[in-house]
Amino acid sequence: DLPGPARDYVDVLARKSQRLKALTEDLFEAAKAASGTLPVHMERVDLCALIRQGMGELDDRIIQSGLTIRTNFCEESLVNADGRLLWRILENMFSNALKYAMPASRVYLATRDLGDYIQLEMKNVSARELGIPADELMERFVRGDSSRHSEGSGLGLSIARNLAQLMGGHFGIAIDGDLFKASVTLRRWKEPEEQPEGGEAKGGNEKAGG
Repeated sequence: DLPGPARDYVDVLARKSQRLKALTEDLFEAAKAASGTLPVHMERVDLCALIRQGMGELDDRIIQSGLTIRTNFCEESLVNADGRLLWRILENMFSNALKYAMPASRVYLATRDLGDYIQLEMKNVSARELGIPADELMERFVRGDSSRHSEGSGLGLSIARNLAQLMGGHFGIAIDGDLFKASVTLRRWKEPEEQPEGGEAKGGNEKAGG
């Protein structure tokens, strides 16, 4: 066995190696998302079912966090999306809440029917003061305040925005005091006979904003 100081040093190196590996993977994914080179397979996706599945997979982390998740889903939940990319967005939204929400507080999930679009909004109260504008928080490597020492590259929100755009949708955040809101808006699924001539719906991201 290694002596105490040497063992501690090896543990530190192992943690830093894991963080570097995670950062490299995030950078690679961010570059592909930003360049539009990720393959996108649009299909019929049940947004609410995917959210519930994600909550089930993250159940242990949710319990450990002490957070309570409240849901309010609208009746319509079918969206036109790439299920793999959409799950990555949802995973980023959940991870952000689990890392930065005030302990023992509530996280609110709600979907809204916007006509041609379906929107998911996630709201939580931040454990620390958010002394940064929302547009800056969307930039790469920014994690809200300089005192955060938690794991992560700060790339999650930027990746989520780019993935939503690849699917013809919109990802945005808003800050109101200590209240943090993230939303993803995607086209409602329409059966092939409902699609307008020429493919995609007109007026994409203008209506997807908000």
